[in-house]
Amino acid sequence: MIPKPIPLENEELFKLAVRHRSATDKITDSYERLEFFGDSVLGLVIAEYLFEHHPDWDQGMLSKAKSSVVQEGPLAEAALRLGLDKHLELGLSEETTGGRKRPSILADVFEAIVGGIYLESGLEVVRWYILEQLSPYLAQVSTGDVSPYDFKSKLQEVAQALWKKTPVYRVVQESGVPHDKKFTVQVTFDNEVIAEGSGRSKKEGEQAAAKLALEMIERSRRARELIDLDF
Repeated sequence: MIPKPIPLENEELFKLAVRHRSATDKITDSYERLEFFGDSVLGLVIAEYLFEHHPDWDQGMLSKAKSSVVQEGPLAEAALRLGLDKHLELGLSEETTGGRKRPSILADVFEAIVGGIYLESGLEVVRWYILEQLSPYLAQVSTGDVSPYDFKSKLQEVAQALWKKTPVYRVVQESGVPHDKKFTVQVTFDNEVIAEGSGRSKKEGEQAAAKLALEMIERSRRARELIDLDF
């Protein structure tokens, strides 16, 4: 049964939106196509909202705010609030390794639900749904505060401030079976590797690498301060 807060009536479409690829032999019978579509719809709605409500923000601020909302942490929290974790259809291996509460899966399912709502009811309904579910995060970014989950945006700010450079992310290793992958990602500046992180998705790996890079930069800053104190 579809949770009441979700304006979706087609049970088959809902079942597709919550079916992980580990639960089926056919990839097209999982939520992945709907997630791909919903990701684009979500980005459009949030970009439109920020553009209309913050006419004084430049492109950089709009981009930072959008990435703070449309990313794993907020989407996973929204999925949990809606109770989507209870409806997930997972394979045995994913179930036993905690997939039902895994942020990357929950975020994907939220995007798949968005795609399903658009297909069934169109842009107006899905716009209302997205803005309703993500309103706390939209309120947060309206104050200029970047989400604590978004280490990539924070690293971008730090890198621009310190070196006028943009970090580059690259997947250096992909391992595991199709429904249980691990992505290892490096973050680099001028082709120099700064940090390496891993996760169950490319986005998760990028965030992990950015977090480690920020920690390394902070340690270096503190070390310089201690050296200065010694002199």
